[in-house]
Amino acid sequence: MSQFFEIHPDNPQARLIRHAVDIIRDGGIAAVPTDSSYAIICHLDDKSAVERVRRIRDLDKKHNFTLMCRDLSEIATYARVDNSAYRLLKAHTPGPYTFILRATAIVPRRLQHPKQKTIGIRVTDNLILEHLLAEYDQPVMSTTLIMPGNDYPETDAHDIREKLEHQLDLVVDGGHCGVEPTTIVDLTDSVPCVVRKGRGATDDLE
Repeated sequence: MSQFFEIHPDNPQARLIRHAVDIIRDGGIAAVPTDSSYAIICHLDDKSAVERVRRIRDLDKKHNFTLMCRDLSEIATYARVDNSAYRLLKAHTPGPYTFILRATAIVPRRLQHPKQKTIGIRVTDNLILEHLLAEYDQPVMSTTLIMPGNDYPETDAHDIREKLEHQLDLVVDGGHCGVEPTTIVDLTDSVPCVVRKGRGATDDLE
């Protein structure tokens, strides 16, 4: 049965943040609030945890996962960022965006696009995750928490626990965070390409 932490969105309790990090380090998977919707996160290098996430969402091997990073400087370790991409990332992070970039060799192949060798990168504007990633001291693998057959992500932590209490190790209740997904922007070419319009504004990206 999953643990359930009520973490204050504006003043996250350090004790609960540390406990959440311990659960993820031990191979657990967690549902967490972001700046666009709830997401599932787990350890980047934990193959078993990633497979559990695939089963929850009924995802095939072609699904692109996203690396959730704590800041812009961390992105450069996992993705190739040229000067123009850096300027765009700096202007839009943290925020409700997922950026598709060429992956570096440090990213496990199973998390990359099988042909294009790309990875989704995200820096979310959510204080709970900011504290969690600072304590964790590395990115986490993430994917939007959308149940199989649904068009929209989960928005209520209590509903998530009721549906997935035997499949998740932790549910973090950080309040309602909306149903709009991130805006996805492909930065693998010289001209940014908006793949999906979501919560993030696209006026200066198109």
